[in-house]
Amino acid sequence: MHCELVVPGLYAAAAATRLPALELLLARGRAKRHERGRLEDWLREAFGLEGALAAGALSVAHPGDALWARADPVHLRLMRDRLILVPAAALGVAAAEAAALCEALSRHFGALAFEPVTPSHWCVRLSGELAGVSIENPLDLAGREVGLAMPAAGHALVNEAQMLLHAHPANAAREARGEAALNSVWLWGAGRAPKVPPAPWQSVSAQDPLVLGLARAAGARHRALPATAQAWLERAPEEGRHLVVLDALRAPLALSQQAECRAALEALERDWFAPLLGALRAGRVGMLSVHVPEGGERASCETIRGDLRRFWRRPRPLERYA
Repeated sequence: MHCELVVPGLYAAAAATRLPALELLLARGRAKRHERGRLEDWLREAFGLEGALAAGALSVAHPGDALWARADPVHLRLMRDRLILVPAAALGVAAAEAAALCEALSRHFGALAFEPVTPSHWCVRLSGELAGVSIENPLDLAGREVGLAMPAAGHALVNEAQMLLHAHPANAAREARGEAALNSVWLWGAGRAPKVPPAPWQSVSAQDPLVLGLARAAGARHRALPATAQAWLERAPEEGRHLVVLDALRAPLALSQQAECRAALEALERDWFAPLLGALRAGRVGMLSVHVPEGGERASCETIRGDLRRFWRRPRPLERYA
């Protein structure tokens, strides 16, 4: 079996944190460099797509021929003369809140249909072309000034949505609990469902519905990411090539939450890197690859069991690869 891990934000989040299992894999394996990019850029290339990624149409289960966009809930925080974006991953959105807010948005706009694919990932079926919608995932804009980032074509729709969200009881309840309101949506990844070539992987595991949608369109088995590598291995076939996307670092890294980054790294080491290193040593996994979309010296690294005998390649801190 060839297991491929995609871990966006890995090196950027790794300062002052030692991960022995992962460091050993990177030190003993064969490295490849590539240019820096976003996770969405890596996915587009890996799945053999051209042009902008139609994240909305790929995230819904049945897009048909309609035009879709992602409309992820966010909190826009006014700080003096700047608007700072906080993504849904940092907001603890409940399923009931997402369903109520999307139903209210759909009822208000009529021709537009909002769908909460997950509590933190919403999509909207558009009634026509909406030129200039962003291509940037709100996770990549977290903590940044976004007052000028939303293209002009989307301003009217978003402004109207903000007024509705501000007055909704679900947000009043959040604020009463001391939680940030879901006071806007971020429109990105507009387009129609593309034709996706057959996937090179037998299975794909991830949390983001965009990744699962790409796998579905490419004819690969797909499922939500299990909590641990051990749970994943219990269901994974003995043979084949398998993709696992571990994106737990994106939100805390973007928001500069050092303690949360450290906790996420430690969880990845405990739950994924160490067990998979053990499976490689035992022969359960034949090859283990680690892909880091942000680029650099160890942008991709492949390790087989025999590579672990290269004792002269000593592990070094992950921050050295950034």
